[in-house]
Order: sequence, then C-alpha cells, then structure tokens
Amino acid sequence: MANFNSLKEAREFFYKDKFAINTGVTLDELTEDKAICSLMLNDEHRNAYGGVMGGVIFTLADFAFAVLSNQIHQLTVAQQVSINYLSAPKGDMLIAEAACRKSGRTSSIVIVDISDDLGCDVAQFVGTGFKLKNSKIRD
Repeated sequence: MANFNSLKEAREFFYKDKFAINTGVTLDELTEDKAICSLMLNDEHRNAYGGVMGGVIFTLADFAFAVLSNQIHQLTVAQQVSINYLSAPKGDMLIAEAACRKSGRTSSIVIVDISDDLGCDVAQFVGTGFKLKNSKIRD
C-alpha cells in the first residue's frame, strides 16, 4: 500500500528535503515499487578536475532511496547504505531509478541504479531502510 496518493503529494512532502532540492534533484515518477529522480548537471556539481562530485551522485541516489522507502512505509530512515561508483557521467543529466528488493516487517532493501542521459551506468547504491513504528522523528 502506497503512502502517497499522487506524485504531486509526494513532491510537496519531499520539497522539505532542502539539501536535495537545492542541489537540483527532482522527483519524476513514483509508483508503489519504483521511484525515478533526476538531476540536470551544471558547473556547481563539478569538482576541481571538472568531474561530477561523488557527493552529488550520492545525494541523488539517497533522495531516490528516501522517496521509495517512505512510499513503502512511512517513516523509514536509512540504517546502512553503500555506493559503488562505476564510471564518470558523460551526459548532462543523472537519472536514479530506485527499486525495492525486499520489504520486511522492520526493514527494506532498496537498490538505486544511477545512469546518465546517454545511458552510461554511473553508480549503484544499496540502502537498508529501518521502518520506524512512530510516524514522527523525535526532536
């Protein structure tokens, strides 16, 4: 059962994720078992060598993970994540496609494949989400 009734509702909720939004990440598609997010690359995303910062790629992947994890069960937080960088992006856009590999009683495993708009595989992110029983994070 999905937690968001529409893509618009999910976008409004995740608009509060200011770091990802200010980086330029957008939520493009959301179903019960898949989330697609993207990021148009610009000079702000590049390191001193001109390559895309690893943190930018990670931020996109982490956002897609968060969207899908909280679509599956709200509230879910990251318990453990890893990322493998496969190759440097060659295109102008990064696309992250998150898919749920397993959704258990207390945790979920989400795989996020990141590619560029030319079809080049850029990274693979694997996240374990911990499903909180309360619907609110404590201050």
